[in-house]
Amino acid sequence: MDELADLTERLVSIPSHEDETAAGDAIEEWLRAETDATVERDGTGNVLAYRGATDGQDADSLALVGHHDVVPPAPEQTTGDGLDGDYVVERRDGRIYGRGTADMKGSVAAAMCAFRDATPPADRELIFASFVGEEVGGEGARHAIDAGFAPDRAVVAEGSTNYSKPGVTDVVVAHRGRRGSRLVARGEAAHASEPEAGENAIYRACDAIDAVRDLDAPRATVLGNDVSGSLAVTVVDGGETWNVIPERCEATVDERTVPGGRADLAGVADATPGVELVVDQDLPPMACGDAAFADAALEVARAVHDDLGLDAPEHVTKPHATDAGWLAEAGTECLVCGASEPGEAHTDTESASLDALDRCYRIYMGIAERER
Repeated sequence: MDELADLTERLVSIPSHEDETAAGDAIEEWLRAETDATVERDGTGNVLAYRGATDGQDADSLALVGHHDVVPPAPEQTTGDGLDGDYVVERRDGRIYGRGTADMKGSVAAAMCAFRDATPPADRELIFASFVGEEVGGEGARHAIDAGFAPDRAVVAEGSTNYSKPGVTDVVVAHRGRRGSRLVARGEAAHASEPEAGENAIYRACDAIDAVRDLDAPRATVLGNDVSGSLAVTVVDGGETWNVIPERCEATVDERTVPGGRADLAGVADATPGVELVVDQDLPPMACGDAAFADAALEVARAVHDDLGLDAPEHVTKPHATDAGWLAEAGTECLVCGASEPGEAHTDTESASLDALDRCYRIYMGIAERER
């Protein structure tokens, strides 16, 4: 526990909201010093490490996956002015406080220690990966996948603690994605005193917005767990001055997608004259299609909780997109399990429970060592 807490504090103290290099250096140096793994640093800054079987028809690969970038800290979370200076790290009342403790350097530290300490089956390649750029659309994960990163299975160490009930670290079998789109309406400008001489782009955008309101949010079921999406128009921007019929108006749509399902925004655009759909971001959802892997991971998590005298965790779903979506899209069977609790990530008082970090270490060890 002390070593895990110390490593978490070390990683959290290193600023990584603009440049992840120093945090990646610390992870790489620790892996080279503490393990006999093959350690790599790719061109975008990802840290990758490999242990165990690397060939053979029956060999399989399991990755423990995290990211070492964070969102910008609040001023009180740094030792300097504004965003400058090291991050402030405090340990008190059984928790570590600081930017990145929950999302997700604490779980990265737990995965590093488990990667070092686990004794996987002889036919398993155990992989550790910490990516850059997760907070800005999965840049590091996508780079690694494009370069051939393709483990058979992965445990992504994003938050799953306190999802089913307080005091447990659950196993996530599916999560939502996010598609950020704009419905761009075009019309024809005219003087507002003669509105019939033009074509009002705001009216066209309103027609499209009304159609969006009539759409059903997508839903899916993954290993018996329901995943519900959502759909909302969040910004409307159109017109330039009070006396001109607007020739352009945009409606921004935030859509939380589900595995295999999304709203028919293209149909809305096609059915509304003068309206085009522009997709600005499309973070994929994740669904675990390997029931045996999901059940085995839950058995490990329940055994860990039972040993600690805690309530049993469950299979759950997660509302947020993670790098597991990119990996799943590329063919890796993924689960999510980590120390972050709802309401901790990206906050000015971000923290992680030492007990949850210890549970994650034990769970990662158990999954890594379990026979297929």
